[in-house]
Amino acid sequence: MIAALTGMGLSAAAGLNAYIPFMIVALIARFTDVITLPESFAWIESPWAIGVGALLLLTELVLDKIPAIDTVNDAVQTFIRPSMGGLIFAATTAAEDIDRSTWMGDNPWVGVVLGILVSGLVHSGKMAARPAINAGTLGAGAPLVSTAEDGASLGLSLVAIFIPILVIFALIGLAWLLVWMWLRVRRWRRRRLERGGADPAYPRV
Repeated sequence: MIAALTGMGLSAAAGLNAYIPFMIVALIARFTDVITLPESFAWIESPWAIGVGALLLLTELVLDKIPAIDTVNDAVQTFIRPSMGGLIFAATTAAEDIDRSTWMGDNPWVGVVLGILVSGLVHSGKMAARPAINAGTLGAGAPLVSTAEDGASLGLSLVAIFIPILVIFALIGLAWLLVWMWLRVRRWRRRRLERGGADPAYPRV
């Protein structure tokens, strides 16, 4: 149960920023005894993986704060964030220091699938809301929202590792926020259409 909560929290964090939970798991596994990754996932804490992860994280932090570029980046990340969520879920549920389930350990594909689903749902909410936020704020909201998402990814990752029981409340809060943002986007689009103007964030095909 604890391992599943840790995996869910980290995969949800990956839906906001793929590289923050990866880097946190890699650094904690390499420099502390909090997480001991199994041999099949030991490469995550290798110097080259940490180096590549740091470079990708820096790139993500910059691109996600530039209006219009952030939308393109989200499209690219459609393949990366869910994959990272599946990887981190599987790796942490197999870690020796976490209260892992024997069944989950014998069926690692379950963690991969759950991680992909959780991360994919969070990413979809983020991807749907960002264009409307950019259009509604003339791009000024992009860096603010992106910074908030990075902070949420960092906080959720740390909670998932050190206080996994709180992941339940964090995920409920995140789900509420995504639904609220989705409803706001729909309302914003409807008002745009009622005024007779095309929605630049979501052009008609």
